[in-house]
Amino acid sequence: MSKPILFSGMQPTGKLHIGNYFGALKNFVDLQNSGRYQCYFFVADLHSITAEFVPNQKYRQTLDVVADYLAAGISPEKSVIFVQSQIPEHGELTWMLNCITPFGELRRMTQFKDKSLTQKENINIGLFDYPVLMAADVLLYDTDVVPVGEDQLQHLELTRTIARKFNAQFKKIMKEPEPLLTEVPRLMSLSDPLRKMSKSMPEGCLFLDDEPEVIREKIKRAVTDSDAKVTYNPTKKPGIANLIRIYRGFAGLSIKEIERKYADANYGIFKRELAEVVVEGLRPFQVRKKLLLRKPSEIDRVIEKGRKKAQKKATEKMDQVKLVMGLTKKATPKKMA
Repeated sequence: MSKPILFSGMQPTGKLHIGNYFGALKNFVDLQNSGRYQCYFFVADLHSITAEFVPNQKYRQTLDVVADYLAAGISPEKSVIFVQSQIPEHGELTWMLNCITPFGELRRMTQFKDKSLTQKENINIGLFDYPVLMAADVLLYDTDVVPVGEDQLQHLELTRTIARKFNAQFKKIMKEPEPLLTEVPRLMSLSDPLRKMSKSMPEGCLFLDDEPEVIREKIKRAVTDSDAKVTYNPTKKPGIANLIRIYRGFAGLSIKEIERKYADANYGIFKRELAEVVVEGLRPFQVRKKLLLRKPSEIDRVIEKGRKKAQKKATEKMDQVKLVMGLTKKATPKKMA
């Protein structure tokens, strides 16, 4: 019996920070190593171009995300790792799904409204149509489960709606993927603990590639409060609560254990020790990534291996889609590259 297919990915839009690591990357590795799923992890480069980008940096950013995957522990022997734009069926299926997706459904998407506020000079159709491309990504691989955070549930529900609409209009060949909600620590900016950690505020981010001295300096300068007691109270003490969450993520201790450990310590001591916990926690990842980036041809080989596997699955699905939509008399398998 084949394993359920799990599908997810990340955009190549610059360096990843520890919020990305605990929110997605570490989770990907845990799901892969659980042995319960056939995992497909892709680099969502088509999604990334809905925002402004520098063309001669885009593929380097793609390589960097694949290096992050590999350095974190995603294995090309256990999972399919591929790049979205290398599989033309993603765009092809998007157009077909566009033709059955009601305009009103897309207009309701809150992420479009949010992103429109942050990139007012570039409110493009791709940004509006982003959820349909996401639906195509997921449906193309007969996905059973998608690991998501609460903020992504609306897009996944649209994917399920589109799948139902397709099945009712043509034939029941689209799986309705289920969300896989996982506990994601909400890490906030070190410089503004009331805002989520974001690449748009780099001074408040701990990036996975930050050098030890940079990590120490950022944590030393992290905003806290006047009460120097290390206790977890997100409402009254959001700054120190955020640092405790970071400590918990890297050390594997509970919040109560951290509070007990630092019951008699001030913020200065806690911050110094937290910095070393983060430095040591990131060291194995950083060592592996540096070794990988010295051999970009090895990363290219991983990408090509994943492309072949993903292409086979995508070709089979698109043949099926064209057949039930009446675009072809019979499914004609394409020649594999």
